[in-house]
Amino acid sequence: MNIIVVGLGKVGEKLVERLSREDGHNITVVDVRQSILQDTVNSYDVMGVTGSGAGIETLNEAGIDEADILIAVTGSDVLNLLTCLIARKINNNCNTIARVRNPEYSREIHLIKEELGLAMIINPEQTAAMEMARVLRFPSAIEIDTFAKGRVEILKFRLQKDSPLCNLKLVDIGGRLGSNILICGVERGNDAFIPSGDFMLKEGDFVSIVAAIKDAASFIKKIGIKTNKVKDCIIVGGGTTAVYLAHNLIKSGIEVKIIEQNRERAEFLCGIIPKADIINGDGTDNRLLIEEGIENAESFVSLTNIDEENVMLSLYANTKTQGKVITKINRIGYDEVIRNLGLDTIIYPKDITAEYILRFVRAMNNSIGSNIETMHYILDGKAEALEFRIVDGSPVANKTLETISLKPDILIACIIREGKIITPRGKDMMLAGDTVIVVTTNKGFNDISDILK
Repeated sequence: MNIIVVGLGKVGEKLVERLSREDGHNITVVDVRQSILQDTVNSYDVMGVTGSGAGIETLNEAGIDEADILIAVTGSDVLNLLTCLIARKINNNCNTIARVRNPEYSREIHLIKEELGLAMIINPEQTAAMEMARVLRFPSAIEIDTFAKGRVEILKFRLQKDSPLCNLKLVDIGGRLGSNILICGVERGNDAFIPSGDFMLKEGDFVSIVAAIKDAASFIKKIGIKTNKVKDCIIVGGGTTAVYLAHNLIKSGIEVKIIEQNRERAEFLCGIIPKADIINGDGTDNRLLIEEGIENAESFVSLTNIDEENVMLSLYANTKTQGKVITKINRIGYDEVIRNLGLDTIIYPKDITAEYILRFVRAMNNSIGSNIETMHYILDGKAEALEFRIVDGSPVANKTLETISLKPDILIACIIREGKIITPRGKDMMLAGDTVIVVTTNKGFNDISDILK
């Protein structure tokens, strides 16, 4: 596919990195900054064009006439929308994607998408806030990914030493606990496994399960993990992500307190989030955090614009509260170091944005056998969980799973048929109209047929 990426900020760079790993893409990057453009061209197998994405000459030089997808992810919402508008005027067959961050546009987003003919609008801050809110509703989980329009979840949690799952083989879990779940991945140290039935779980493992929401909740209760949503949340940093998160939590009945250092911004927040408690003060001051009740808070989210502050705040919060702690990280170059600090849940908005866009690209690239509905990176990015829709003519349809010859490191984790959630066994089949969740450490699957040997 011919893909143009306009804007080489953190999102653009991450997107180019992910797209360049996959076969079959001709990628051209556009940016006004010559030095950054050259660094990207030198680092990845891509072409570079210097200039503004809204310039017709620039787009023509980038090959807009033959482009299948244009992705505008500059720091300006207006420039992103204008770039997509001009691209569509030049090539009506080009699918356009725009990053739009301003909360003021959120109510009109569907109108904007329709009028400009956009294939997708992505909002990193809003998407990150949704991920955070989902975790705060189920605080024992480290990560939660949803499939089948929210009916199926992959939950990740850490195995504590007193867990009934410790030293238990996967094949014995169903009989011991009577739960309708499937363990689809285990992280142990730096290794990630898609485990077989004889795999034994150990204390400290990060375990990912796939199940219908009610079955997941029942299983988590049986193994002694708290499932109730948090009652309150302290947020440090009153930026765009905090606004989206606060609105989301308040709708769920969670009390919200935001600490914002800039007085003008704090007054603005009072106007747009009247149900939140807004504190004008320095959220990095530990005395202020204690005064505002961090020791009794059920959750704490660090959302400043400085990664180092967010990390330090979360490490401090872990010493003061037993509540859920979420850390936002913008820069992704030190993710391995950060993950070894013992932080609870870490959210990378740029990663999430790239994941959403890559899902769309994969869906466009599929063949006749299926269609990608959803895609998430799991197991610390070492595996993918993909939801395929099975269509007539699929090479896997109408065959029992035990007769299908799969590539290594692939698990058929779930089958959704007419709203019914099926935990698959060897005698089950994938039928046209089903959606199927596949977990694999292989990368770059575009179609359900890619799972076959």
